[in-house]
Amino acid sequence: MKKIAAKKPIAKKVVKAAVVKKAAVSKVIVAKPAVKTVIKPLIQPVAAKVVNKPVVAVSAKASYKVGCHVVYPTHGVGKIMSEETQMIGDVELKMLVIAFEKDKMTLRVPVHRASAAGLRPISSGDQMKKMFETLKSKAKVSRGMWSRRAQEYEAKINSGSVLSVAEVVRDLHQNVDQSERSYSERMIYESALARLVGELAAAEGTDHKVATDKLMKLLRAKVAASQAAAKEAA
Repeated sequence: MKKIAAKKPIAKKVVKAAVVKKAAVSKVIVAKPAVKTVIKPLIQPVAAKVVNKPVVAVSAKASYKVGCHVVYPTHGVGKIMSEETQMIGDVELKMLVIAFEKDKMTLRVPVHRASAAGLRPISSGDQMKKMFETLKSKAKVSRGMWSRRAQEYEAKINSGSVLSVAEVVRDLHQNVDQSERSYSERMIYESALARLVGELAAAEGTDHKVATDKLMKLLRAKVAASQAAAKEAA
């Protein structure tokens, strides 16, 4: 009996040690809120930067003036006829009214969305020089399926880049007089050529006939030089 009574205090000590261990675990759990305080300061500054974006609208507005020619990716060269204000719900929006003479249509583009929509001024003199250099360069020969190449050409035409449009004209002009040329190929070529003519006429302040003659003279001279080189090589 005396030996059993002596073992009881030992059991109590074991229980107390277990309680101490549990308390240590609870301290780790309590420390979790400190992680939240670290995350919040990181998120707030980023959100503040995103909100402060209206600066772009100011610079975009300064680039587009009434009476100036501009290029819209899917329609080509147009002229800004006026600037008007429209109410969309409770929001007042300033719109650019752009007329496209070739398509006989008028487009209204919000000023603050003009750059994002791809609207741009007419290419500078340096860009037009690069355009002529592209036309003079060697045509890219594609041997894939026409349906895939047609999609690539149309994407270039609608990109709004004068250099990409020039690449389409350069690659397709080589076979312009071939009778086996498909209707869709001819339509894509003529669409790309019309884009170049419109922008060249606007950039140089000439009419479409003068711009067309200038481009065709360059392209025909290139083809003639290529044919002469081929005869000499043969």
